[in-house]
Amino acid sequence: MRDKKRAMGRGLGAILSAESKATVNSATDEGADKFVGNIVQVSLDDIYPNASQPRTYFDEKALNELAESIRSLGIIQPITLRKDGDKFEIISGERRYRASKIAGLETVPAYIRLVNDQELLEMALVENIQREDLDAIEIALTYQRLLEEIGLTQENLSQRLGKDRTSITNSIRLLRLSPEIQDAIRSGEISAGHGRAILSQDDPEKQRMLFQKIVAHKLNVRQAEEEASRMKNEANPEKRAKAVLPNHFKKAEKNLADILNSKVEIKAAANGKKGKIVLDFKNEEELENILSHFR
Repeated sequence: MRDKKRAMGRGLGAILSAESKATVNSATDEGADKFVGNIVQVSLDDIYPNASQPRTYFDEKALNELAESIRSLGIIQPITLRKDGDKFEIISGERRYRASKIAGLETVPAYIRLVNDQELLEMALVENIQREDLDAIEIALTYQRLLEEIGLTQENLSQRLGKDRTSITNSIRLLRLSPEIQDAIRSGEISAGHGRAILSQDDPEKQRMLFQKIVAHKLNVRQAEEEASRMKNEANPEKRAKAVLPNHFKKAEKNLADILNSKVEIKAAANGKKGKIVLDFKNEEELENILSHFR
């Protein structure tokens, strides 16, 4: 059974002491390194929302669903707070904060921002990303923080870390998955490759269905990709029709292509009673050649 209480950050979490809450406010204060780049547990009683938060409406049903997920899985993505004396102001994650209160949590995992900590934070995050024991979700979260909190572009990040930009993009996309699926990646139940196959489905419900099939049938990544493709084809009538294009349509495609000296595609409805003909051309000359046959 998966350990649902497993802590984020693999040992980086720390309970804030009363002394550290009172004395550490700037990156130059003693003990600042315990905060910057690490995940700490902060009491909900010590956190307050940002008054300038542009988002003022939080859907109650969605909050309750998130609260239920938090009860079951914990918080997958820590919130980000700004240290303000012995209190903490929310920079990002107010929705997670509200849902955590509904779920009955007393503390939440958080990233802490201190005064003048930009350079220290960047160094901590870059060092963290080089570790070999990070799971795919932790890596994605670190990439996201470097982009959002440090202000790096994906191109900057690629150069700084010596990582391919595409791999960084694919990594961050994993954070679009539901908390349940992210947790399965973190626990090793499925791989990041499975996660990318699941992301090929736009509908969250289809993502959930594919995830369940992967787990139930122990599909490898290739099999998961094939299942994802099959599900997409099922949802696309035109693709299904193209896959079973009758022979007389195929023959018509070839005859037209020979006459027009151009690529021709016939798309037929599933019942074969209607459809359309698509003619390809690369430039004006090829278009003129096609049109000349109809004059």
